[in-house]
Amino acid sequence: MKAAVLGEAGVEIRDVPVPVPKPNEVLIKVRASSLNRADLLVASGRQHGPVGGVGARLGLECAGEVVEVGAEVEGIKAGDRVMGSAPGGYAEYAVTDGGRVHKVPANNMTFEQAACYPVALQTMHNAVVTAGRLKAGDSVLIQGASSGVGLMGMQIAKLMGASVVIGTSTNAQRRARLAEHGADLALDSGDPAWPEAARAATGGKGVDLIVDQVSGGVANQNMQAAAVLGRIVNVGRLGGMKGEFDFDLHALKRIDYIGVTFRTRSPEEVREINRLMRADLWPAVEAGRLSLPIDRSFPLNQVAEALAHMRANAHFGKIVLTM
Repeated sequence: MKAAVLGEAGVEIRDVPVPVPKPNEVLIKVRASSLNRADLLVASGRQHGPVGGVGARLGLECAGEVVEVGAEVEGIKAGDRVMGSAPGGYAEYAVTDGGRVHKVPANNMTFEQAACYPVALQTMHNAVVTAGRLKAGDSVLIQGASSGVGLMGMQIAKLMGASVVIGTSTNAQRRARLAEHGADLALDSGDPAWPEAARAATGGKGVDLIVDQVSGGVANQNMQAAAVLGRIVNVGRLGGMKGEFDFDLHALKRIDYIGVTFRTRSPEEVREINRLMRADLWPAVEAGRLSLPIDRSFPLNQVAEALAHMRANAHFGKIVLTM
């Protein structure tokens, strides 16, 4: 089969063996896969959890048709249209744990659309609802809201009862579109005054829950924007892995600062994250109430161009590969 692999000179398409599913796994004939920021790390030669280095397979999620299921997998059968988070998803076939696989709703959702959902749904439900402990009536701010995961986070917050949803982006055109995906207010995180605007939007209280995909230079601003007893969930570090941290402000506001990643989670933990997500969100997915825009699609043999498009940071929503 064809698969995107990191070679000596960058990402290339290679012929590799079709994977064989273990008893807990599902083999998927991939029809579409979508890009995530972690793929850029692997493509640059850096390690992302257990994946990295020359020979590493790229991709975190896909959609397609089930070819084979392991003996331990329940509720999924050959021929089902499915989507799921799947390592090595930039390929004609992929295997993944059965607990990560979801049937594509019978609502005319295409494989390209379905491939955009798995990582966004599991990541943001965990960040907003489980780690972030969202309560109905809470205010929520999503840092880096114009990414696919960010757009999903705002929609989940609104669906689960948030009173005010704020999204940030440093790009004016992307900020203008955040209202289409649940934002009551869009702020420029490059403007030093944005924390004051966030507090004003919450009646001076400050934001109850901030989901941060940027980190780096916005850590202290997040705490300025946060309410006393607020929660900040560190999901991504697009703005840098390190930065200044005002420990006194952290203590003064008694903020819960929570780090999350899938890299250190066990298969059992990931299955539970998906189970909780489905319990809360699947009726909305089936009804079409949660959606993600596709910025652009590329065929698999143009994977380098697709990654360059993401690296340029000019997209809104998801970038898709088709097989």
